[in-house]
Amino acid sequence: MFSIMANTMRPLMNLLLAKTWLQTEKLPRDRGFIVCANHYSEIDPVLVGHMLYNNGFPPHFLAKGSLFKLPFVGKAMSGSKQIPVDRSGPTAGRALVVAQEVLDEGGAIIIYPEGTLTRDPDLWPMRGHTGAARLALQTGAPVIPVAHWGAQEVFPRYARMVRPLPRKRVTMVVGDPVDLDRFRDRPLDKTLLHEATEAILDEITALLVGLRGGTPPAERWDPAEHNQTGQGRKLEQDPKDHK
Repeated sequence: MFSIMANTMRPLMNLLLAKTWLQTEKLPRDRGFIVCANHYSEIDPVLVGHMLYNNGFPPHFLAKGSLFKLPFVGKAMSGSKQIPVDRSGPTAGRALVVAQEVLDEGGAIIIYPEGTLTRDPDLWPMRGHTGAARLALQTGAPVIPVAHWGAQEVFPRYARMVRPLPRKRVTMVVGDPVDLDRFRDRPLDKTLLHEATEAILDEITALLVGLRGGTPPAERWDPAEHNQTGQGRKLEQDPKDHK
């Protein structure tokens, strides 16, 4: 199922973008792993998925459980073993079960710690969510940081149209596994998960500095402190939400 989808998308992505992939030999070959990447363009999942697929790892994403109920989409997602997430429903624990199956089979799970496209004005990684750290510590799977740069030239954040010409280049680099040993065998409370998430984002940011140069902000952008939404295309909070 995934091969059908991938072989449909790859020619289009090759037409739109030139790609440079660095240090892909760091992708583990002996066990399943979690990929955590920066997120600044809506085509990021396709790009990271393309890199993994070309290196022999069909990518697996976390997706809303409701999508699995759609006739065609649901069959495609189940057939390619994507991971349903339903925090409030009766199948809330299903995500961990499927994720563990993917990892046990040596698969790669892609999670964006930021949860959505960064709100940072300069596209640096913003404040993260703890899902990736929680899954890594629950399963023992290594977290592989990945950074990429260039996708904003072909599909800017929240753009309505692709900018295919002239042909753009995206550069992506794979890092060493994030050292999470100091967080293992401890209660998975809010403080620990936040610290582990920061460790993951630190590694992603360091890789990104190597690609784009510049200096990231001393403190990560926090949407809540700037009256911004935490999810979706709408950036600004509605004042009535604070009443």
